[in-house]
Amino acid sequence: MTGSKIRTASEAAAVIADGAIVAVNSSSGLCCPDLVLEAIGARYAEENHPRGLTMIHPIAAGDMFGTKGIDHLAQDGLIDTIIGGSYPSGPSSSEPPKIWQMILDESVAAYNVPSGIVFDIMREAAGMRPGVITKVGLGTFVDPDQDGCAMNERAREKAIVRRMDFEGEEWLYFPSIKPDVAIIRASTADERGNLTFEHEGAYLGAMELALAAHNCGGKVIAQVKRIAQSGSLRPHDVRVPGILVDYIVEAQDQLQTTATSYDPAISGELFRPLDTFRTPEFDAAKVMARRVALELQPGWAVNIGFGISANVPRIFLEEGHHGDVTWVIEQGAVGGIPLLDFKFGCSSNAEAFVASPQQFTYFQAGGFDASLLSFLQIDADGSVNVSKLAFRPHVTAGAGGFVDITTRAAKIVFSGYFNAGAKLAVEDGKLKIEKEGKVVKLVESGELEQVSFSGKRARERGQDVTYVTERCVMKLLPEGVTVTEIAPGMDIQTDILDKAGFALKVSPDLKTMPEFLFNPEKMGARFR
Repeated sequence: MTGSKIRTASEAAAVIADGAIVAVNSSSGLCCPDLVLEAIGARYAEENHPRGLTMIHPIAAGDMFGTKGIDHLAQDGLIDTIIGGSYPSGPSSSEPPKIWQMILDESVAAYNVPSGIVFDIMREAAGMRPGVITKVGLGTFVDPDQDGCAMNERAREKAIVRRMDFEGEEWLYFPSIKPDVAIIRASTADERGNLTFEHEGAYLGAMELALAAHNCGGKVIAQVKRIAQSGSLRPHDVRVPGILVDYIVEAQDQLQTTATSYDPAISGELFRPLDTFRTPEFDAAKVMARRVALELQPGWAVNIGFGISANVPRIFLEEGHHGDVTWVIEQGAVGGIPLLDFKFGCSSNAEAFVASPQQFTYFQAGGFDASLLSFLQIDADGSVNVSKLAFRPHVTAGAGGFVDITTRAAKIVFSGYFNAGAKLAVEDGKLKIEKEGKVVKLVESGELEQVSFSGKRARERGQDVTYVTERCVMKLLPEGVTVTEIAPGMDIQTDILDKAGFALKVSPDLKTMPEFLFNPEKMGARFR
């Protein structure tokens, strides 16, 4: 039809010029416009164009479990610069994704900017405002006094953030970046480009990226599963109006998320029975998840991250307390049960979907009650590294929303193993170390590979910070990181103090972690 917005993926890829700034709406496999990204990579392989792109990804596009995403574009000369809230990640035993290899060999200039700030940068560009002023990231790797978000030497040559004084306070300033192209994804487009998301597990930042590109004179490409007749979509269902969309690419086989064709419980079409959710096997990791669960109170809104804490909703479910707290995740789901493994970022049975930029505004201001997160390293100041592991960098996705979430969170519970490589058993209500780990995770100040969370600033702000490991519980107190509980079967000196890389404090009221955590039976009434 005359004036049609419908294009093939190859035709859409052809509109991207050399040197363009391209923003992509995705979270691993969730909402990933993979067909369009594949077409861009294919065009470059054939034509050597487009060259020198700047790619912007508030959350990672693609993963290591079957959705290539940004790796379609990981070709020498195609990408000049990449600004990502997170990056594809996966097992240490796997070959790193091509984009990671390019970052490590300095083929691209790469930055890790907190996801919420990337969305903020897009919002400010859409409003024709100069940039983002924020306290998110002060005292961390985001701060120009540390890495300034740079992931390699090429990135260090061009600063994208600076410190500034505003009304007597210190802030970070990120200039706006105006995208030439936004690539987003939805479930359905009508012929006019109106987009609905009925089969998606999140909206992410589709509207914000489309607004930024459109208002800055750029183009918006929308990949969808199906195309409907003009005027047939209900206006309340349209999340991105057709006035912002330039091109529609139909991808009938697009997955809902990695390895998932369609799960109606992820999109909210139906609610799964609670007894269909897998609960964790009994081991040291489950012991930690149980102990983390004891930190929470009914009625709270609680954010969770990847790792040990991702199983805490399953603890509530197993104990018959599902619904006592409301889980909130950065991809936008509110309520329900957050999913695991390569479906992480989706929730089943959610109560609501909030666009990620609004969810991050909620997080950045500390509007929630607690956050449950992981750690790779802890130092003597109580600072945490979760975003960098030099010997196998693709094992971590980078910071993602971690820095946004922790900046003003009233209560944070970090969880992880005390050291790496230990062989553990839980028997007869006690923890047993069958083989001690060799990699120290509690390190001296200054030895963190990267500061993702500043213990110094947390103490200044009066944040409640707890660290849960399999062998002890620690608190960040004014005098330092302090052991407050010890697992049954552990010796405070030989199993804990001697195995830490710095001098831990010990509470004068040192307690034993509840023995019921270390038995396979349900906790029952003791859970409360």
